[in-house]
Amino acid sequence: MTDFTSSRTKDGLSVKLWRGERMALIGMDVEKPEPDFVGFSIEVQSPGSKKFLPLRNRLAFSYPGSSALRAVNGFRNFPSTEAPFQKFRWIHFPYIPKSGDYTYRVTKQHMNADRSLRAGTSIALDIPLGQKIYDGFLDLGFTRNFASSQAYVDRYGNRSDVIPKVAADGLAFKKIAGDVYQWLGFEAYQLIFDFLNDVAGDETLELDFFGYDLNEPDIVALLEKIGPRLRAIIDNSKGHQDGSAESEAADRLAKSAGEDRVLRMHFSGLQHNKVLIAKRDGNAQKVLFGSTNFSFRGIYIQANNALVSYSPQVAGLFEEVFEKAFADGPKKFNAQPITRQWQLVQEDGKPPIHLCFSPHSDPDLALNPVGAAIDQATSSVFFSIAFLYQTKDGAVREAIDRLEQKSIFSYGISDSKGNLQVKKPDGSIGIVSFQYLAQHTPPPFKAEWSGGLGIHEHHKFVVTDFSLPTAKVFTGSSNLSEGGEGKNGDNLVMIEDPRVATAYAIEALRVFDHLHFRVNMQAAQGAKDREALTLELPPSITGGKAWFERFYEAGSQLERDRLLFSH
Repeated sequence: MTDFTSSRTKDGLSVKLWRGERMALIGMDVEKPEPDFVGFSIEVQSPGSKKFLPLRNRLAFSYPGSSALRAVNGFRNFPSTEAPFQKFRWIHFPYIPKSGDYTYRVTKQHMNADRSLRAGTSIALDIPLGQKIYDGFLDLGFTRNFASSQAYVDRYGNRSDVIPKVAADGLAFKKIAGDVYQWLGFEAYQLIFDFLNDVAGDETLELDFFGYDLNEPDIVALLEKIGPRLRAIIDNSKGHQDGSAESEAADRLAKSAGEDRVLRMHFSGLQHNKVLIAKRDGNAQKVLFGSTNFSFRGIYIQANNALVSYSPQVAGLFEEVFEKAFADGPKKFNAQPITRQWQLVQEDGKPPIHLCFSPHSDPDLALNPVGAAIDQATSSVFFSIAFLYQTKDGAVREAIDRLEQKSIFSYGISDSKGNLQVKKPDGSIGIVSFQYLAQHTPPPFKAEWSGGLGIHEHHKFVVTDFSLPTAKVFTGSSNLSEGGEGKNGDNLVMIEDPRVATAYAIEALRVFDHLHFRVNMQAAQGAKDREALTLELPPSITGGKAWFERFYEAGSQLERDRLLFSH
């Protein structure tokens, strides 16, 4: 057991737990599945609890009667002790996340001739799910990206009035009451608002702020509260000029902070950083960065990530970028020394962090290390890159295209597939794009809200060999494209650490699985005639093909999936 994994094998059953950000991945394997094997039940004992509770499945073996079918809801009415998971991994979101050790009990379930279930081999394991990934050094969080989900349908009734219809109206938009924004924004929401509240409430702190796509009214109100302790650089690229929420926010902040403390710029393309830098006595203390725009879509609709580094060295590098841009403007920024090489922060006992700031005169400076890491991966590659489908060349796109010829495990996500498709040698497709369940919704699932106009997958990250000591994560605000690196004000970070890489790999799995089912449903026809989705009966009863056979096909993506996460 490490501080982010825990594993055990017993009587042919293998179970491995992986720590994610306020979630856990449970990987399971069976050496020789029996003909009556019908899946896994998973029970959890939360910190401070004295009993195990079963995780719940949306699917069951049958739904007798239409009234029973209508009763299916987002609280997952079927305990997995009665409706086992017919998958070899599962991601658990604690309903109310707590710091501490979670105990998971995984049990093989078998079906008797009378269709009753019989519990088989069972394994119980602990894993700590602390809220900070490296206390005092680094924390990270993800948005939930569940506005288009069965959980949102059942929890909030598919409300579409949680965001403004037009982005420019965001600062005047009246947010609805309740916890919907905290729920949708998840841990990224907490990181952003905790950071701003800390600065607003501490008169000894100042804030330097990079803003892009800025229309979240509570964020702008907190920036106003900081008053003359704030300096801001806000994008003014095409679409973010007169009449935009960015211009309204800039005008308001110029009044609260002072006109000379708020600048508008877009470098050669975009001011694309989304960064908060807290300073005391002129010295950077901590920094928040990542892919999350400070906007309704960025926090509440899209899949995004945010990181907070408590390292003065890391924060100091972001502060140097801000100072150069604020003092000298964008015209000669790509000639600054800090844009011409990667910057390394190495602290004792902490993972190495490498930072690269754009725009640069040579985009390959940032992109080549990402492409090389993809090419050199020996176990797995995960990526979630908004707008990747628009990118036709460059080191990252070319390396992802080469994944088509590699047999390693890979999953990829783009907001729209476009001309991008990673087809593996075994015939499986390694990339999905966003679709929602609107018209093609088989029982027991319900139609979902589309989440409004705009993109849904906004992450920018690549994870290589997450389970190995050589694990790497690349993330930040960069779109990982040649055009962006050559023109936009952006940041890209490389973190060499399997603990951090595991958190991002689990996020990739979570989003991929969330979307993959929706892509299949969107492609399906004849929705009115579709039968309800059910769990499969075992071959000991049907005499046919087992539900698990496809996971044991030699060399297949599903076989690699089963083995990678359970051992």
